[in-house]
Amino acid sequence: MNEIKKKVLIVEDEPKIVDAVMAYLEKGGYNPFAAYDGEKALSLFNNINPDLVILDLMLPKISGEEICRTIRKSSRVPIIMLTAKISEEEKIGGLNIGADDYVTKPFSPRELMARINSLLRRADEGVSPLFHIMSWNNNDLEIDLNSYTVKKSGEAVNLTPNEFKLLCAMIKFPKKTFTREELIKIAIGEDYEGYERTIDSHIKNLRSKIEDDTSNPKYILTVRGIGYKFGENP
Repeated sequence: MNEIKKKVLIVEDEPKIVDAVMAYLEKGGYNPFAAYDGEKALSLFNNINPDLVILDLMLPKISGEEICRTIRKSSRVPIIMLTAKISEEEKIGGLNIGADDYVTKPFSPRELMARINSLLRRADEGVSPLFHIMSWNNNDLEIDLNSYTVKKSGEAVNLTPNEFKLLCAMIKFPKKTFTREELIKIAIGEDYEGYERTIDSHIKNLRSKIEDDTSNPKYILTVRGIGYKFGENP
């Protein structure tokens, strides 16, 4: 099974910094993308669904702080703030609005890579959506991440461990389209020896438990030729 390169979005208006970070990311086995202003950053974020964001704060058009707030409304993607703002208050402010880490300029690319690797390892260890209890369509579907329970129309739904992991993986990034290979790696584990199409069987069973109409699902959507995504936002 070929390894899928994780996508990293660099949001920075200094081309030299972008070029340097991209070179290190490519060497490290990542798939980097760059946005030089805030508007492009949000557009690119929605289009590529990155696995991690490196975010400058002082940007044209839309500030880094506003970008961070916007992303945090729908995603727990790891965010590293990369900025010249060095005061303790500014660092705390960045962390309070949703950043996972903070690197100040000038910085060591090797240290930045170490922080990226660390954050992505932590993200792979388990899903962490924005809230412990999440619900959709006036509590038609409710998921409690603390008690590992799912309710459909107020009634408990009995999911298998793999079904629950698949559902949680998708709600972590509600706009992201997952390939079957990604779902195997994220939700079941890299050592899983089943065929990718086994995911289809898990999805079919999951739909039978949480969808009103499995032929016209509103939660677990098929993206033809690619895979699956979660179709609703909380």
